[in-house]
Amino acid sequence: MTNPTAAMLVIGDEILSGRTRDSNMHYLAGELTRIGITLREVRVVADIHAEIVAAVRALSGRYTHVFTSGGIGPTHDDITADAVAEAMGASIGHRADAMALLQAHYDRAGLPFNEARQRMARIPEGAALIDNPVSTAPGFTIGNVHVMAGVPNIFQAMVASVLPKLTGGAPLLSQTLRVNRGEGEIAGPFGALAAEFPDLSMGSYPFIQNGAHGTNLVIRGTDPGLLDQAMVKLTRLFA
Repeated sequence: MTNPTAAMLVIGDEILSGRTRDSNMHYLAGELTRIGITLREVRVVADIHAEIVAAVRALSGRYTHVFTSGGIGPTHDDITADAVAEAMGASIGHRADAMALLQAHYDRAGLPFNEARQRMARIPEGAALIDNPVSTAPGFTIGNVHVMAGVPNIFQAMVASVLPKLTGGAPLLSQTLRVNRGEGEIAGPFGALAAEFPDLSMGSYPFIQNGAHGTNLVIRGTDPGLLDQAMVKLTRLFA
């Protein structure tokens, strides 16, 4: 059975300008691999409504799940919720349950629940809230799109809330062989081995250490027996 697939949409001018380094993709990829959902594509888009709408529509129609990060805060440039609502054909407004969560949070903190903060309670019609144990403001799931914050510790907490509700497949396993040869030397036989095992993914990752060239050869797959067979042959090739 083929594993479910996923895409990630990273939203924010700060990512594209280089001001902020994205760590959420790396985290999500590892978590999805662990539960057997295959991350197939990652896109980064600016804080432009039409571009977010187009990306959400394209990705949600192509993959089992779409995960977004960024753009659900209280400021004018936090436009993800509105764009996702449009992309999924839903109306959007202040949701009573989200308003109650945030009102209680700001009451405890002794801070006003002002208009800007109320923006974080705007949720598309029909969406389910994603729990945020870090700062309370929820994300949401609508259809196959999971909308989450961009701040890494909040993103990770939201991922932890969402993943137990998803059906995964066989976890992706990997084995690595380190060889002290350059890619040009191993490319031919390694390519032939990859052709022999079409159900496995094989990749080569070069490095230079103390002036010498080497390559990490990685084999990935969901069938542990097949993976072991390929690794035995790989080791014999380059032992």
